[in-house]
Amino acid sequence: MPRAPGVGARSCEKISESRGVHFMLCSTCRIRPPVTAEGFCILCAGPAGASAPMPAAPAFASPQQQLRSPDGLAKAVVILLVVAAAADLLAVLAGLNIRSLLGDALDNGLATLDDAEVDRADNLYAASGVLQILVMLATLVVFILWFRRVRLNAEVFDASMQQMKPGWAVGAWFVPVANLWLPRRIAGGIWTASAQTHTDGSWRTVSVAPVNLWWGAWVCSSLFSRYASQQYMKAEEAQEVMDAAGRMLAADAFGIVAAVFAILFVRKLTRMQGERAALGVYPLS
Repeated sequence: MPRAPGVGARSCEKISESRGVHFMLCSTCRIRPPVTAEGFCILCAGPAGASAPMPAAPAFASPQQQLRSPDGLAKAVVILLVVAAAADLLAVLAGLNIRSLLGDALDNGLATLDDAEVDRADNLYAASGVLQILVMLATLVVFILWFRRVRLNAEVFDASMQQMKPGWAVGAWFVPVANLWLPRRIAGGIWTASAQTHTDGSWRTVSVAPVNLWWGAWVCSSLFSRYASQQYMKAEEAQEVMDAAGRMLAADAFGIVAAVFAILFVRKLTRMQGERAALGVYPLS
């Protein structure tokens, strides 16, 4: 039967001590007597009695080196979400202006409809739509960068809670249809891994309401905005345009609500990761 390392050495030492004699053993294997001044035996010393260098320990990247603070990206996301809400508010005002003009004109049988004023109102509404698209793209890019950052931190906090690879924190947003639930699945794992903040290492239960409110509002707002935009593009008659503008108003108002919930989600998750890292085991860089 194989014996545990060092058993023979301890046996030799006990036998030597029982005989009143103390034998020196190799400082590396603790089995054979040394033959060099450095205390190595003939096998451990290497060729020609030269002391063999000890193998270097493998260099492992510590978890602390993998963490990066999401604070800067979180602040940028919050600022862009505020700008997005302001752009939605501008679109709401532009939509109200169009509905007011068309409503007055319809009450008078379109006799009071001023084509120049309608063109100005339509141009303002179109400009607000362009602004919304530009702000939305900028917000989406920075948000995904923040989302990837907190996902990588969650991998350090607790990899077992992450059901998908870190790359999906970016890719999941661009998969048709599946992007309606994959990012929420990833966010759930990030949220759970970031919630363990008790100093004794026990789990802290944190409500997932901010995650659900953010995701539910974002999905509903996106789907309804797409539907309202299609209806507005199809509208031709004055009454159809006014009805479609009303749906667009509701979509823009819903977008403001979604931006507010997104701000709450970003701020809460960022703060949770800071608390998780403040335990002293994972300091943020």
